[in-house]
Amino acid sequence: MGDMGGRLRETRRTALIVLRSAMQKAAIRACIIPATDPHSSEYAPEHWKTRQWISGFTGSAGTLVVTFDKAGLWTDSRYFLQAEEQLQGSGIELFKAGLPETPTPEAWLAGELSAGETVGLEGAVYSASDANLFIDYLKAHGIAVDTHFSPYDVIWEDRPPMPLNPAFILAEHFSGESASSKIARLLKEIKAKSCDATVVASLDMIAWLFNLRGTDIEYNPVTVAYAFVSEKETVLFMDFRKLTPEVSEYLTGEGVLVAEYEKIYTYFNTHSVLDQRPSLLITPEKLNYRLYSFIQQTCMIHEEKVHPVDYLKAVKNETEIAGFRKAMQRDGVALVKFYHWLDEQLSGNQIVTELDVSQQLHRFRSEQQYFISESFETISAYGAHGAIVHYAVTPQTNVSILPEGLLLIDSGAQYLDGTTDITRTIAVGAVSEEMKKDFTNLLKGHIRLSMAKFPKGTVGMQLDILARQFIWQEGQNFLHGTGHGIGHFLNVHEGPQSIRMNYNPTPFQPGMLTSNEPGLYKAGKYGIRIENALLTVADKTTEFGEYYAFETLTLCPIDQKLIDWTLMDEAEKQWLNAYHQKVWEQLSPYLSNEEKQWLKNQI
Repeated sequence: MGDMGGRLRETRRTALIVLRSAMQKAAIRACIIPATDPHSSEYAPEHWKTRQWISGFTGSAGTLVVTFDKAGLWTDSRYFLQAEEQLQGSGIELFKAGLPETPTPEAWLAGELSAGETVGLEGAVYSASDANLFIDYLKAHGIAVDTHFSPYDVIWEDRPPMPLNPAFILAEHFSGESASSKIARLLKEIKAKSCDATVVASLDMIAWLFNLRGTDIEYNPVTVAYAFVSEKETVLFMDFRKLTPEVSEYLTGEGVLVAEYEKIYTYFNTHSVLDQRPSLLITPEKLNYRLYSFIQQTCMIHEEKVHPVDYLKAVKNETEIAGFRKAMQRDGVALVKFYHWLDEQLSGNQIVTELDVSQQLHRFRSEQQYFISESFETISAYGAHGAIVHYAVTPQTNVSILPEGLLLIDSGAQYLDGTTDITRTIAVGAVSEEMKKDFTNLLKGHIRLSMAKFPKGTVGMQLDILARQFIWQEGQNFLHGTGHGIGHFLNVHEGPQSIRMNYNPTPFQPGMLTSNEPGLYKAGKYGIRIENALLTVADKTTEFGEYYAFETLTLCPIDQKLIDWTLMDEAEKQWLNAYHQKVWEQLSPYLSNEEKQWLKNQI
C-alpha cells in the first residue's frame, strides 16, 4: 500500500510539473480543470479524466485550479472525506464547496492573480454557462481568460484514446417509442419556443432520442456523439467506426443522417440549412463553450435552462414503466439471494470483505435476465467507511466485516428494460442504541416521503422536508440531495427533477422516477442511508385540483433489527408492513425454499 501511495504521489507531482511548464510557455498564470467532458457528463470517459490524472482525486464532482505555486480542488459534501484521503501529499489544498466560508474558484483566483494576468481553460470541456460566468467575473477584476488552453495531448503521456466502442440500438419493445416519433415530439417543443432547430450535446439525451446505447462510459450506457435536429434534417455526429450495420440501418430508417464527430464544429459555417440564420434552442449548462462560440457566429441563440429532451425523457412511457417494474423485481430477487448468502457467511463466521460484497452482488445480478452491468460503482462500506458518502472500496482500503456495527451497501444495475439504484444499511452484529435511533429517525423520514400526496406543480424542495424532519429535530442533517431522477436503461442520475434543500423549478409529473435516499453520516463512526425508487403517479382530483402520489418500485426488505419501534407511529408501521408484504408477494415465487424462509424472517 505504501509503495502504491508513493507512486501515485510521484505521478501527481510529475503531472503538476509538466502542467506548470506548459502554462509558463503559454504565458498562463493559472488554469482551471473541471471533471467533465465536451458533453457535460457527470462521469467522463477515460480520455477526458484530466483532473483525475493531475490530482489523483477520483470523485465525479470536483474542479482543480492550478497556479505556479498553489493548487486547490473544489468538491461537494459527498466527497469531503474521500478528497481529504486522496489529496494527501499532493500539494493540492481541499476547498469544501458549498460551505459559507469557502470561496468559489474564481473568487480565489481573483485574490491570487493580478490585473493583466491570464487564466487558461479548455473551452471544449467547460460548459458555456460556467465559462461565461467565469470569464465575466475575472474580466471585472482585469484578468483575461484563454479558452483555448489545452496542452493535455502533449503533456499527458499514455493518455487514453477517444472511446471507439460500437454503439447499439435499444429495441422499441424496450423503449416503447421510435426515434422518429421522439424527434417529431422534440420538433413540436422547439416550435413552441419559436425556434427552428436545436443542438443536443448530452450523451444521455442523445441515447434516449435516437434509441441509441453504448459503452463509452463505465456504468452509463451511452455513446459519444452530438446531434442537430431541425425540420429540414436531423444529423447525428459520431465517429463512423462506432457504427454497426444494425445502427446504420435503424438510423437511416428513422430519417437520421450521420456525420463525423468533429464536423459538428464546421457544420454551422458551411451547411445550407443555416442560410437563413436560424433560431437555435440550446441549454448553456449542457453545451460546451467551444461549440457555443461556433454556434454564436451563425445562429440566433435561444437559451433554455432545461432542454426539452430532458423533460420528455424524464416522463417514462407505459413500456418503460412496465420495464422498470420487471427490472426492479429481478433486481430484488438478486438482492435477496445476495443478502441470504451474506447472512449465511457471517453467521458461519466466514471472512467477508467489502470487496467480496461487491463481487457477490455482481454475481447474483449477472444471473438475471437482461442484465448488462452495474449502474454505478457499488458502495460497500463497513463501519467508519459508511460515513464516506461515495466510498469506493479498493484493495488498499478493503476491510473485513466484523460481527458488530453497520454495513452500508449502495448499488444498482443496468438492465435492458430498466435501471436500478438501492441502498440498504444492515446490522451485521451488535449495534448501539445511538445507531438504532439514527436509523429509525432516518427511516421515518424515508417513509413519510414515500407516503406523500401533493398537488400538481409541486417541486422537490417542497417535498424535501418530509425526509429530513425527524433528523432535523435531533440537530442532524445530510448535505447531499434526497432524490435524483433515474434513467431508463440510462444514467442512474438523471434530471431535470430532484428532491433537495435548494430550489429546482421542475415540477413532479406522473411517469417520473426519482430516488428517495435520506442519509446520516458520523465521521469516523458509521453511515446510514436508505434508498428506494419512487414513481410519481396520479392520485386524485378534488375541488382544489389534481393530486399526485409516489409508488415505491424497489423491492428489498429493510432491516428491522435496526428499528426502535417506540419511535415509529402507527401509519409508519402500516406502511412498512404493507411494503414488506409487497416484497414477499413479488419476490418469493422466484426464490428457493431456503431463500423464502430467510425473506420471511426479515419481514
